Amino acid sequence: MPSTKGVWGIDIGQCALKALRCEYDATEQKLVATAFDYIEHPKILSQPDAKPKELIREALTQFLSRNNVRGDEVAVAVPGQNGLARFFQPPPVDLKRLPEIVRFEARQQIPFPLNDVIWDYQLMGGAIEEEGFLMEAEIGLFAMKRDQVYEVLQPFLEADVEVHHLQLAPLCTYNFITFNLLTEELKQEVYDADSPPDSYVVLNLGTDTTDLVITNGFRVWQRNVPLGGNHFTKQLTKELKLTFAKAEHLKRNVREAEDAKAVVQAMRPVFNDLLTEVQRSIGFFQNIDRRAQIGGILMMGNAVKLPGLQQYLAKNLGYSLVELDQTKWSARMTGSSVLSSPQFKENMPAFGLCYGLCLQGLGQATLTTNLLPREIATQRLIRAKKPWVVATAASLMLAFAVNFFFEYNEWYKVHPGMQHGELTWEQAMSEVSSVQSMSSQFDQEDRTRVQQLEELVALGNELSGDSDRRLLWLELLQAINRALPRTEGLEPGQVPDPSELPISQRKELNIEYIESQYFSDLASWFTEPVRRRYLEELARWEGVAPASDREPGSGTPVGGPEGEADPVANGETDAEPANDFEVNQDSADDIDAEVVPAEPEEQMFEAELDIEIDELGLPEVTGPEGPGWVIELRGHHFYNEDPLNWGGTHVRDTFLKNLREMTIELPVGLDGQVESFTMEELGIGYAILALETRIEHNHRVPNPYYEPPTRQTGPGAGDPRAMPGRTGGLGGARGGLGGRTGTAKPAAETPRADTMEDGIDPDNPPFFLAPRYTFVVQFCWQEQLLTERLRAREQALMQPVQDEMDDFDDFGDAAGTGETPDTPPGA
Repeated sequence: MPSTKGVWGIDIGQCALKALRCEYDATEQKLVATAFDYIEHPKILSQPDAKPKELIREALTQFLSRNNVRGDEVAVAVPGQNGLARFFQPPPVDLKRLPEIVRFEARQQIPFPLNDVIWDYQLMGGAIEEEGFLMEAEIGLFAMKRDQVYEVLQPFLEADVEVHHLQLAPLCTYNFITFNLLTEELKQEVYDADSPPDSYVVLNLGTDTTDLVITNGFRVWQRNVPLGGNHFTKQLTKELKLTFAKAEHLKRNVREAEDAKAVVQAMRPVFNDLLTEVQRSIGFFQNIDRRAQIGGILMMGNAVKLPGLQQYLAKNLGYSLVELDQTKWSARMTGSSVLSSPQFKENMPAFGLCYGLCLQGLGQATLTTNLLPREIATQRLIRAKKPWVVATAASLMLAFAVNFFFEYNEWYKVHPGMQHGELTWEQAMSEVSSVQSMSSQFDQEDRTRVQQLEELVALGNELSGDSDRRLLWLELLQAINRALPRTEGLEPGQVPDPSELPISQRKELNIEYIESQYFSDLASWFTEPVRRRYLEELARWEGVAPASDREPGSGTPVGGPEGEADPVANGETDAEPANDFEVNQDSADDIDAEVVPAEPEEQMFEAELDIEIDELGLPEVTGPEGPGWVIELRGHHFYNEDPLNWGGTHVRDTFLKNLREMTIELPVGLDGQVESFTMEELGIGYAILALETRIEHNHRVPNPYYEPPTRQTGPGAGDPRAMPGRTGGLGGARGGLGGRTGTAKPAAETPRADTMEDGIDPDNPPFFLAPRYTFVVQFCWQEQLLTERLRAREQALMQPVQDEMDDFDDFGDAAGTGETPDTPPGA
């Protein structure tokens, strides 16, 4: 069924007023023509003695007397020569910025200030939208001078007819053609510029001008040709010496003339002029769009009824003629009362613009721009909403009046002079105010005393906390020192002789530096890489990580690259070092020759587990929160003989393990009393091996007891370094390994050069081979004051007692209610 909404499409031409009323049938997807009107002017509006405004007013008055437009929308066509149409292709642009781009382009394309014109734009069909960006689009810009718009609207304003749509005549023609003929072409969602559909040339012959429109459904190009029906009439008056009225009558009735051939021959110059203009326009269009192919020509307007005009143009242009007969109209329009009317059939070519206007009013047009001034639409909207505004205001006033009545009634009940019993409200309120004043005074006094108590508590905490805070860093350093591993049998500070205890068998970690950094939130330190590293350490500790047979930090199997045997690991200590140190050749013979170890190749940790961390079944780790410190220690060790305990494994099994499990004793009072605290109670946690390096298997440690071979026989002959009392080598002059000072062996006991193999005395080597492993450990530390630790312990001890008391309370509650408890306390 067609919708009840109707639209009147009105075209006021130079010769007549044409009007068509249509509704839309959504089921059949067709227009339903319900009424039409054709009112011819007594004179053509462009004649010298004609008065266009009066003639238009009379025609409009006659139309309104015949037809009722109340409740329907009205769409009006404007001659194409009064407007401006421009098309441009914007660059790829975000759709949100399209209005801004169009407004900029409008300033460039429209040759008038934008305040002096009414303009609108539309995105033509077939554009590509990708991720919010518009690609290969074409924008149509349409404008008309503001004074000309109001000149067109003036007759309708005087007749009290509301115009809803104002459209240029060539664009009405475009809407008519795309809806009636080019429906299949418009089914394509994307326009292919390299292979566009066929275009059609549409000529709408008016009285003074002809609108030429070329379109393929997606793109449209239009031009106004200054030739129309009047030019044929004027040619007849010139050739046949007739008056304008007789020539007009003869033009309309050529077939009834005595010599029709002579009449047509007289109009042949205008035929030729029209053909030339059309050829020029088509040629210009094909220069703009070289891929366009013309598929046919269509003609509209009553002037096309001239005998032979359509065939003449189609033949000379070389295009097929598409006739707009009643069959074409009936393809997308129904309404027998209109289509079967003789007057409509006779003037059907002139109703194409009305058809396009109805399409736009019913929301079925391809191009929907509207040149109606915004101020008129705004005033109309305000006028339409005025009744609702008045009704709303009246409802609010009534609601306010009712509310005031009830509020006044309630207020009167509590009026100060209103007496209830022996008291008035005023007396009662006075007593309440007195009590309230006393309550406020007590409340203020209470707040003052609470504030004083808080200040005293804060002062006590500050005084008791200062002594605790002075011990925090000492406790931290004590904890780190106790967590470091020691070689069994060695006292703290004792450095044994390398010949008695090889360096590679010492478990000590040699700390190079300790750094700290404060974080307002430790979560910023515990990032995803740190979390994964901590989970790896936790997996190794829990025993769910597979053992690795690879050298720490190397990523290659133990023994050297590509499976080559490591000379140091195999005991070949005489193997030539691979440039792991540099010797000052100028003082090679000097016992104080400086040995400079090369810097190890450091690399950030990589996950060495063969499976994903998340698949190990470890408990969820949220990481530290709140303020705290991150402590970083860099060091090295030489305990790298056993592959099962070398490198990072030794650090994890000793230092990291102690940082997790060790309990240390710390003083808790001036009387020497000590208490044991865990690392967690001290605030230490989340220790990780943050950086590992390759083990330097060829690393050399200078021999602190080394004495060079004597060049002369006899002790101390000419050698000041063998003087009695001088300490020997690096062990004396520099303090030796670990800072120990030693006494040089007597020179007489030093083997001679001629008794040494390869010039090196195995009992007096200049250096010792000691594989070196460098590491960096990080852990977080959140300060825990001694008083806080002791208070937490006290609360932990009291918690079982509190739980047992709660159980007794629950037992008593159950007994009081008559219920039998499951288990008595202490059972």
